[in-house]
Amino acid sequence: MAILIFIIALWYSGLFFQSFFLHRYAAHQSFKMSKITEKFCFVLTWITQGANYLSAYGYGVMHRMHHAFADTEHDPHSPKYDLNAIAMMWRTYNKYAAIVKRKVHVDEKFTKNVPHWEGFDKFASSWYSRLFWGVAYTAFFYFFATAWWQWLLLPVTYLMAPIHGMIINWFAHKYGYTNFKVSDTSKNLFHFDWLMMGEAYHNNHHKHGGRPNFGGVRWHEIDVTYQIMLLLEKLKVIQLNRVSSRVNREM
Repeated sequence: MAILIFIIALWYSGLFFQSFFLHRYAAHQSFKMSKITEKFCFVLTWITQGANYLSAYGYGVMHRMHHAFADTEHDPHSPKYDLNAIAMMWRTYNKYAAIVKRKVHVDEKFTKNVPHWEGFDKFASSWYSRLFWGVAYTAFFYFFATAWWQWLLLPVTYLMAPIHGMIINWFAHKYGYTNFKVSDTSKNLFHFDWLMMGEAYHNNHHKHGGRPNFGGVRWHEIDVTYQIMLLLEKLKVIQLNRVSSRVNREM
């Protein structure tokens, strides 16, 4: 039971900061926060993603490129150009690494105002940090695993953020339903997004990229991350950039 609770806690905490901080803040700037809160989010992203830590700069730039070039040869992770999901994610990783290490030229429109804490990113992305978290995860399994099959979940802890990315960037471009006609293959993967905290409303998001609420088009589309953002706004932790929450479906 402890292992399953651990996996669920890692899954949803890491996913929240990927959706809230890396995606909606770094890439789309759908809300504002103080610089102190921003730094706090960097640290919490490291704690919750651990061995899977993603740079806000690398993620933000790459995701903006995904929107600009969706399903073209310049898209860093379109399933149209790979034989399988693993090949797509490997290509994604290489593009991400090149952006973070400044090995490719990136147009200024993709980097403008993307949060960047270079020193912390260097530490959190280092092999020392990733090894520390890998050892910590393994130690947890050593002390709390009660059945052999639970050890099969250990690789998931090492690769959780890439798995999150694969679910959306591969499956949400292949399966699901659409509310809007868009110029790419994005789809809403679930009617109620219990797994990805709103990220699976991918077709909605591609139609209204700057909108902080990814759901809300149909009655069953509840964006859990957005609901948490509303609470954080009430607590004056963030300030949402108001984009119309009422949209019409284009079938």
